[in-house]
Amino acid sequence: MSSVMEFSASKESNEEPGNERLDHLLNMDPTLSNTLSLSADTFLKAAIALKNQITREGGDGSGDGSGAGADPTVYTGVLGTAFTCLRSYEVSGNRQDLLLAAEIVDACLPVARTSSRHVTFLCGGGGVFSVGAVVASYLGDHQRLALFLNLFRQVAKEKALPVGPEEGGFGMSYDLLYGRAGFLWAALFLNKHLGEGTVPNDVLMPIVDAILAAGRTGASDLPACPLMYRWHGTRYWGAANGLAGILHVLLHFPLSEDDEVDVKGTLKYMMSNRFPHSGNYPSSEGNPRDKLVQWSHGATSMAITLAKASEVYPNDREFRDAAIEAGEVVWKNGLVKKAGLADGIAGNAYAFLSLYRLTGETIYEERAKAFASFLYHNERKLVHVEHGRGLGTDHSRSLFQGLSGIACLWFDLVAPQNSKFPGYEL
Repeated sequence: MSSVMEFSASKESNEEPGNERLDHLLNMDPTLSNTLSLSADTFLKAAIALKNQITREGGDGSGDGSGAGADPTVYTGVLGTAFTCLRSYEVSGNRQDLLLAAEIVDACLPVARTSSRHVTFLCGGGGVFSVGAVVASYLGDHQRLALFLNLFRQVAKEKALPVGPEEGGFGMSYDLLYGRAGFLWAALFLNKHLGEGTVPNDVLMPIVDAILAAGRTGASDLPACPLMYRWHGTRYWGAANGLAGILHVLLHFPLSEDDEVDVKGTLKYMMSNRFPHSGNYPSSEGNPRDKLVQWSHGATSMAITLAKASEVYPNDREFRDAAIEAGEVVWKNGLVKKAGLADGIAGNAYAFLSLYRLTGETIYEERAKAFASFLYHNERKLVHVEHGRGLGTDHSRSLFQGLSGIACLWFDLVAPQNSKFPGYEL
């Protein structure tokens, strides 16, 4: 019988589609499928073990868990470890995870309080304060809950947040990673965990309006596209810095009829400008390069965003169909070179989990398990390969570029119907 390691050797590159081999494993050879597809209990044990390894080793890419000199972000830093501990608590109920998450948040807090460079969930104070508030709530620590909510509300008073393009469109960006959409996601995270209205709409909707106004200005030279944004001069389409991420956030808010028309019109513009042969999405406006099939750039984030659009607009069947088609692109592309959430196998697996929740069809659950099981069987190999062909050494334990993202995926496969892409889905 072919080994899992033999399977992995054939799938190092993301330039050659691997759907034939994966389809064979899932549909044609039950023995091999069982070798790869693990049980919920196995995923849970593996996730807990990996989470424990990450926390023992410090939780960031430098091996220094002090927090003082470490990256304090959810995206590549120690706060991502706190998020992973929070996810572990939600699945396992282990209170020790909450205590450890609180400790990590405390280590990040001094940096967050003294730096106002970014206000987002993934890369700024919005993440520190919102994760801190949720952890404090779970712990029943009302004093610390009040502290973190007060700090978050101070961030919400940042004057640039509700400013439209006519008053400063070259100031704060609009993207998920560093801009206004990323702040709104942090607020949505708080409202989900602590109750609607924790951050009220009268604070959030002016920011939504500013994002929409900027998108219309940015698309003024694109008659067929209602909304468009630039990040460092480039009109990105992906989740991290572009349209997919911004639209995904906007889909969580009550929009006027005109705003809905523009959000749906932008999604349809993107759908109509897919690469005709592969069905993949460009990484940026007009970019002819058809190689990136990931969360940060490509079909993965579009599958997730379109699944959300289908949930919000169930009568628009084309969103559901396009989400499924984007998921097929991810599957046919096979296993990409990297392993993490942002650009790797773990992130791509979440496209299938979104489709599983959308459709209820078990094929998508099995596809997610196939990707996750590959990571399970090849974890050590992936960690030790050179940077650019796996996790590498930089941020090797982080949430979006390292092991923490894999742990979250395994936690989510304990109950796939409740899965959520960390920092993207709610």
